[in-house]
This record gives sequence, C-alpha cells and structure tokens, in this order.
Amino acid sequence: MKIDLLKKIPQHMDTIILLLEEDYHLDSIEFLPPYVKELAEAWIGDSSFKAEFAALQSTSGVHKGQKYNLIICGAGEVKALTADKMRRLFASVVRAAIKLKAKTLYLYQSFPLTIGDVAYGHVLAEAALLTEYKFSKYFSNDDKHEIDALHLVKNIKSTRYFNCGVLEGRIFAESTNFARDLVNEPANVIFPESLAEITKKAALKYGFDIEIFNADKLRRIKMDAFLAVGKGSKSEPRLIIMRYQGNPDAKNKTIGLIGKGVTYDSGGYCIKSPQGMVTMNCDMAGAAAVIGTMIAASSLKLKVNIVGIVAACENMISGEAYHPGDLIRSMNGKTIEVVNTDAEGRLTLIDAIHYAISREKVNKVLDIATLTGAAVGALGNKISAVVTNDNAWLEKLKSASEFTGEKIWQLPAHEEYKELIKSQVADYKNVGGPMAGTITAALFIQEFVEQKPWIHIDIAGTARRDSEAGMYSVGATGVGVRLITQLLREME
Repeated sequence: MKIDLLKKIPQHMDTIILLLEEDYHLDSIEFLPPYVKELAEAWIGDSSFKAEFAALQSTSGVHKGQKYNLIICGAGEVKALTADKMRRLFASVVRAAIKLKAKTLYLYQSFPLTIGDVAYGHVLAEAALLTEYKFSKYFSNDDKHEIDALHLVKNIKSTRYFNCGVLEGRIFAESTNFARDLVNEPANVIFPESLAEITKKAALKYGFDIEIFNADKLRRIKMDAFLAVGKGSKSEPRLIIMRYQGNPDAKNKTIGLIGKGVTYDSGGYCIKSPQGMVTMNCDMAGAAAVIGTMIAASSLKLKVNIVGIVAACENMISGEAYHPGDLIRSMNGKTIEVVNTDAEGRLTLIDAIHYAISREKVNKVLDIATLTGAAVGALGNKISAVVTNDNAWLEKLKSASEFTGEKIWQLPAHEEYKELIKSQVADYKNVGGPMAGTITAALFIQEFVEQKPWIHIDIAGTARRDSEAGMYSVGATGVGVRLITQLLREME
C-alpha cells in the first residue's frame, strides 16, 4: 500500500475519509471539495451524527457520473488524542474502507495535527498496514482485499518528517506482520527445523547474523532442560541465535531477547484437551516476536546491540518423551523436578537465558512467552503480564507501551512466592501450584537470570484474537514486536 501526503486533489476520488472533532466545522477542512462538503452536511444532518471517538458512518455519492464512498469518523475531544488513539482511529476507518472494497483512500480531518509529523506518519502507516493484514494463504478462493493507496490530504510545510514517520511505521508494521505469518502457520509447516531455515533467510535479507545449533551441539553444551522438552518429537530441536550490533563502541552493553519457541505444544503426558490443542501452533509467538524485533532493529539501524535467542522444539508424546516426576538438570547446573510436562516453556527459556548470559555475555535479559493460562485469567486478551527485577527498565517499557498501544500490567515478584517452586527432591519444581501461576512461572525463570536486569512478558492472552476488530484480524496479533522495538529505540 502506498502511503503519502497529497496537496493536489484529483478529479475523481474513490473513497473519502473525514475525521471530525466534537465541535467540527467542515469549512475548516483544507482542500475539501464542495461536492463532498454538501454530501457530508446532508448525511450528518439526516443521521444526527455525533463526532464521538470512533463513531463511524459511511455513505456514497455521485460526482460527474462517477460514484465515490464517504466515510465519516468521529475523533472526539481533540486534546485527548494521543498517538495510540490516532492509530485506533485510522484502523477503524481503514477497516471500514476494506469492507467497502475501496482501492484508494483520501484522508481529511477537521482539526490540526495533535502529534508531531513523524509520529503522525508512523501511526498512519502502522494502522493501515496492520489493519489490512489477513492470513488467507490456505483459502482456495482468496477474497482478501488490498488497498492500493492511502493519501493524507493536508497542508504540511515540510514533508520530510511525515515521510520519515511513514517509513518507520511501515517497518514496525511489516516486521509485526512477518511475526503474524510465522504464528499463523500450522505446526506441519512451522516446526523447529523450518523455523530455523526461515529465520536464516530473514537474517540474510535484513542483515543480522545468525547461528543455528542442532541436537548434537545442544547435547555437547548440556542444554538438558531444553532437550528434555523436545525428546518426544521426531522433529529435532534447534537453538537459533541471532546477533545485531548497532553500537560497536559499546560491545559490553548487549541486550538479550529470549523468545519461547515451542512450535507445537500437546502438553506432553500432561496432555491438553482437544479444544486446548487446536491453537497450540501459536505457542511460538514469543519466538516470532523476537525474530520480528530483530528484523525491525536491523531495518531501522538502531544503535543498540542485541542477541536474540529462540530454543525451538515441539512438546509431543512418544516413548521418548519426558515424564511427570522426571528430574532434569539445566544448563547452569541447577536441578528441576518435572511436576507438569505442560509447563514446558519455562524449561526451554532457562537454558536459552543461561546461554545468553554465559556465552553471549548479555547485560540485560528480556524474555517473552505464551507461558501461562493464569495470565489469560488475570488480564484477558488485551493486556500482557509483566514481571521484573528492574523497575527503572520497566519504566522505559511502559513508555514504549503508551506509544505502541500494546498494553502491559506489572505483577509482583514477592520473595514469599518463591516457596511455591521449591522441590523436596531437587532445587526447584517447574510448577508452583494452582495459585499465582503467572507469578510463580516468572519467579522460576528469575532464578536463572543471575541478578541481571530482567523483564518477563507473558503474552499467553495477547498473542492471538478470535475475532476481527481494529488493527487485528482473526489469529496472530504479532504482539511484542512493536513494543520491544520501541523499547530498544528508547534505549539507544
């Protein structure tokens, strides 16, 4: 989709979008043709339209024998419009335009820009490209509708900053859509070996380094917790190590991004219900978020050093699979009692984290994972749970969240909860019991971060949607890519 700034109005416009503030005046809209103003006034008058935030109506008209669409959207109180609210408005009107099968959109608004030119271009491009996304690869007759162009009709003195924002927003959106594709693919397409190969191609295309370890290498370096999870599958595990060095002058400052990469989770011998297994191809959404972030960071040429690590495996059932009651040793030597084979993600993450700290010498650790059903019960599907040992770093993540609109909520990391993960036969057990499941899972991981600044993001609820709304289609959301990329930008 082409996204640009337009000052010269063509003879015919396919679809016109009006963003109207609460006390709007159509006369104040720059370059608005008289025939559009007349239709809008008549339509608004007949429908008692109120320009409340995201209130939406559409109609059509005819000008010089040619039909055009008119979409009217309320913006509410202008001074309350943040970057995220503008993004949501744009998403609403783009989705309305898709339903009308519109090809070229012309966007007008009755109020001046409420955010900077760069941010405006950014959220406009993001909203358009994320909203247009639909995973329709496997339909015999693909009815996916694509918009050719979105033109902002506005008198902006310098287009440089707006265009810069559009480029940034495009990178954020396309990296997110790359992650969405990975998560939406079924488990017979995305498995550890294929995920490694796709990531290798992405590394070559976008310019970050990559190294991939097979099962033999993993056994030699004693990643036994990770290997235990993958034992039941015919598909061998892969450790995917991605490196991006955007700040060579600060080689001793490297951020480790660790994504859960369980490409399919049956639950192992603690088997999930049939209904619970249907969407378990999404259990590598954390890995997809890290891969998407590596793409975005490389494309934006961020001045940070990052190591992204994905421990990719399948949690399956066979004669080789690990059992409840097994005792396993992690890469750092600590022992774990396996209480539940469906609490597998944390076992893969701890070995990946130890590798990042001991071999890659990262200074900070951020892990992201579809880890616990408890996070869904606590926060639903619109807010990701966060646990940390570094509140100063968390403040930067909160700032990134405010800009991207990917909402987070901090859960406590109280020492008292650590009693729940103590084992009578090993150093730890991998499940803390029925209460505070998101917290105890995070505290289990914290035992392996070796006092490094650490943030844990549980995206079990936010990784996919079951219905279409705003920027989100049915399926993967790509959550984490924009949030972490913006965090990295604030850390430059």
